[in-house]
Amino acid sequence: MEPAGGGPADAIVLMEARTPFERRAVQEWAARTHPGVPVCDLRDADVAGLSPTTALVPARVVWLPAVRGGERRVTMADLLVLTNPHRPRAAAQARIGAKSPDRVRVVAGESATIAELRDRYDQAVHDDVPFADWVGVQATLAAERAERQVIGDRYKVPRLVAEQISSSARFRAGAAALAESLGRPEPQVVQEATDKLSTFVATQSRLMADLFSSMLSLMHERTWTVSVDLATLDGLRQLNKSAALIFLPSHRSYVDPLVLADVLRKHDFPPNHVLGGANLRIWPLSTIARRSGTIFIRRKFGDDPVYKFAMRSYLAHLVEKRFNLEWYIEGGRSRTGKLRKPMLGLLSYVVDATEQIPDAVVMVVPTSIVYDQLNEVGAMAQEVAGGAKKAEGLGWLLSYVNAQRKLSLGTARVRFGEPFSLREALAEAGEGPARLEKVAFRVMDSINAATPISATSLATFALLGAEERAFTESEIEEIVTPLLDYIDRRHLPGPDPALLHGLGLRRTLGELTAAGVLDLYDGGTDPVWSVAAGNHVVAAYYRNGALHHLVNRAIVELAMLAASSGELAPVTVVDGTSRDSMLAASQAEALRIRDLLKFEFFFPPKEPFLSLLGAELDLIAPEWRTVEPTIEWVRTTLLGHAGELMARRTLQPFFDAQLVVAEQLVALGEEPAEKDAFLDTCLGYGHQLALQGRVKARDSVSKELYAAAFELAGNRDLVDARPTDLLADRQVFLAEVVELRSRLDLLAAIEEEAHA
Repeated sequence: MEPAGGGPADAIVLMEARTPFERRAVQEWAARTHPGVPVCDLRDADVAGLSPTTALVPARVVWLPAVRGGERRVTMADLLVLTNPHRPRAAAQARIGAKSPDRVRVVAGESATIAELRDRYDQAVHDDVPFADWVGVQATLAAERAERQVIGDRYKVPRLVAEQISSSARFRAGAAALAESLGRPEPQVVQEATDKLSTFVATQSRLMADLFSSMLSLMHERTWTVSVDLATLDGLRQLNKSAALIFLPSHRSYVDPLVLADVLRKHDFPPNHVLGGANLRIWPLSTIARRSGTIFIRRKFGDDPVYKFAMRSYLAHLVEKRFNLEWYIEGGRSRTGKLRKPMLGLLSYVVDATEQIPDAVVMVVPTSIVYDQLNEVGAMAQEVAGGAKKAEGLGWLLSYVNAQRKLSLGTARVRFGEPFSLREALAEAGEGPARLEKVAFRVMDSINAATPISATSLATFALLGAEERAFTESEIEEIVTPLLDYIDRRHLPGPDPALLHGLGLRRTLGELTAAGVLDLYDGGTDPVWSVAAGNHVVAAYYRNGALHHLVNRAIVELAMLAASSGELAPVTVVDGTSRDSMLAASQAEALRIRDLLKFEFFFPPKEPFLSLLGAELDLIAPEWRTVEPTIEWVRTTLLGHAGELMARRTLQPFFDAQLVVAEQLVALGEEPAEKDAFLDTCLGYGHQLALQGRVKARDSVSKELYAAAFELAGNRDLVDARPTDLLADRQVFLAEVVELRSRLDLLAAIEEEAHA
């Protein structure tokens, strides 16, 4: 095709137009802004024969939605009548242009000369990709970037992804190396990798993004009021101008990605590419989700090297082009309300992708999403008690959406931890097998730090005491008031205190009662609340959302009791001289307790951890550095802080669960423990001990807690058969747990004495 119109040969407008109206619009724009410059259809341009000094100017028509409610947006009404405001039908374009000329814009991408494009082509592409085809892709991408200047970053969607990846020198070189290692023909591996790319590449479109947003907002907009830290969001938006962001949120609910997407979209962030499990590929939602940025991947693909290569190539492309990523590092929703152990697979792939691109700037954004209440907690509690997980499908989805729309569950809070450079975090972690774990644990620690304590968490913390009884409103308020003071002194992200006093507390308790978590009895002189029968695990789910903020204080209390009781032998500290140090012995005891809890909580390294414990002691007894921890001093100190004692309500469930596991390991004698059967036995035994009153926290009867205690036992080499001392070492483990539970009993006695 010859260029339309005459003009100088040192520039050509490359027109990307679908319809006669769009073609006329671009030509009229070019006549005004580039007089005398020829206009050529992008598909027909013979760029290979142009002079090296000729500049190419890509241009296209942008269609904007109508203004509704003060903003340009697509509505469900548009979609129901099968129109796409971003791309109207050819027959309607002239009418729209005449009636609403503000909806029609022509944009021009950044121009480049043939010589500049040749240089870039030679550096990036193999000879088997035609220059003209590559130039067409670059022109389209340049026009996309110009279009986003008009429509906003929320519509930043990747175009021609598979074509860009499969034509890159990096992809071809990697495929050749893989083919050689597998002993297969290179063209065959290239084709298979390209085919597998097509199974998970998210082919985003603006219409589908709008449709997905409109549909799925129904799953949460009526259920929760969403709260977000706007100041942090502003900082992230600035950071996103120069870096790719990797959002790693906590995972509490199926709607986590929807809540986060809604927050980011409303604040003009580009859509995240969300990596999700193939188990949620539910038709027809999955088709829309994939075209809105969801990447459905296999749960396991370590035994398929071509799939692994294709996934690495895709993630490297997204990192290089500065598209934001999102995945749920816990691998699944928390069943306990605490963070789960991080899964490192996807992190390793993004690390590989980052290291392939030396100049890529990738920032990790730890993200906390928590809810006052969750509809799905009951189902998760059944799983914790040994029930089977209900399979996801279309019927399940419709039922879930219907249930969500009928509920009002308070507030959903989205908070962001301090973002950090992935590259710098890897450098700090050093080499070795623990490298990824160190980065992942930094993420989890940052999520915990950002996670706010809710009124629901503190109310259930109060009600899940060591004793099984009901509490009056004033008794609950008496428990939570010193906790609020502690939260304030620690500068923790706490709840609105008004929600835990007077009418606010009654409203908080009322919401938990309406949800079936609590029982209310008001047939006496004062109404009393208790955890509903069978719902201790549900109540614990809400309480556990606060425990990571309280666990260090709980460890300090237990270590203080040990130091005062004569259980600790002073240890020798060498620092130029030798001296006996009760402080060092107490620190060693705190580290021992931390080791018992390391599969339940995320702790910082040793020195920062001990520093945090020192800060906790400063709150309890500022004089602790100069005082000998006698029985009387510790008892008096703890009595003075009886309202703030954390250990009993924080740690009882975990040591109760460890008791069940330790006793069952001892019962096996020298025999190995097979995990699935062993955990089933623990569930039955735990129910028995709860009925007998031997375990005090009924929420400890949990397969999740037993699994963590089993992992701890495995870490101590107490699970598998070995030649010697297995039973003796199991008995030592049991004795440790029994001794710590006895300290919790002492703390309970101190609390009772303070209230006598």
